[in-house]
Amino acid sequence: MAAIELITREDLNEFKSELLTEIKKLVQLDRQGQSKKWLKSNEVRRLLKISPGTLQNLRINGTLSFTRVGSIMYYKLEDINKLLEGGLS
Repeated sequence: MAAIELITREDLNEFKSELLTEIKKLVQLDRQGQSKKWLKSNEVRRLLKISPGTLQNLRINGTLSFTRVGSIMYYKLEDINKLLEGGLS
């Protein structure tokens, strides 16, 4: 017969504490090691030094893809870097 193991509140609290510590470490590493993956329109305009109309033209002619969440448009940093390096394929 297999032994029955009981999980106590102390066990759960210890597990919670360890889990939170690990999550905090991961979040800190993510903040230190990576930049943003998605940028808002104003960030893109500042980075590319373009006007709102020029950004709109880039969207309309398909040069720069975007994702709309509600009324906010987001652009992949990867796509912007490709545009700066000589164009998107």
